Amino acid sequence: MKNEKTYELVLTALFTAIIVIMAFTPLGYIPLVVINATIIHIPVILGALFLGPKKGAFLGFVFGLTSFINNTFKAATASAFVFSPVLAYNVVGVSGIFKSLYICFVPRILVGVVPYFVYILIRKALKSEQKSARIVVNAAASLILFISVRAFCIRLMPETITALVGTLIGLAAGIVLMVVLTVSGSKKGSANIALAYAGLAGAFTNTLFVMSGIFILYKEAYAQAVGVAGEAVLDVIMGVVTFNGIVEAVVAAIIVAGVGYALTRIKPIYEESRAKA
Repeated sequence: MKNEKTYELVLTALFTAIIVIMAFTPLGYIPLVVINATIIHIPVILGALFLGPKKGAFLGFVFGLTSFINNTFKAATASAFVFSPVLAYNVVGVSGIFKSLYICFVPRILVGVVPYFVYILIRKALKSEQKSARIVVNAAASLILFISVRAFCIRLMPETITALVGTLIGLAAGIVLMVVLTVSGSKKGSANIALAYAGLAGAFTNTLFVMSGIFILYKEAYAQAVGVAGEAVLDVIMGVVTFNGIVEAVVAAIIVAGVGYALTRIKPIYEESRAKA
């Protein structure tokens, strides 16, 4: 029991260090031609899976803290105030302190909680004897890949790839994934699929809660910061969610599945280690 606690403490410190290094160096981003995909949330997701939602929430807090520090002292963009209570106070007054505290910390803390429960839910669905549950899970993964590939193709070469061509490429990718998941579907492989979904859920949690928070709490101030009309803010936010958000989610799914599988060779997922105890 003592060794287990020590091991978890060491792993928590390791994930914390990785988050800090990623946050303050270019290592927190993967260049994908048209965007730099954020991967700082991946240690938080893995921490939630292997250490449980409580320690995952702590790692999410660390993620939020690094975001607060970066946006307060670097302020690389005009919209940095949405993540900095200090800057927000100068922009919208006292209310900005609480608004930015929410946007900076709550979505990141949830990144350390939501993936854990998504993993458990998907794992149970895939281990069940009901084929319908497995079909729904596989179809959802294929749909997400279709949307991501389509958006990426259209954004990558907007002048040479039409929406129709992008749709066809995305559809082909989705169908291939559906076939692969169906043919290779087994209870043994359900853990890897559940890991991928946990990665998707973690990335989407961050994107959706941050961008919805900006729209609800900072619509006008954000519009001024990015130089668009107030009524155009929703289009800007939806563009981020449907492109950056989906691409980053797919990247997170791939990395979490790969790294998570490697880590399971050393330590079982938190829920499974508790079941064996």
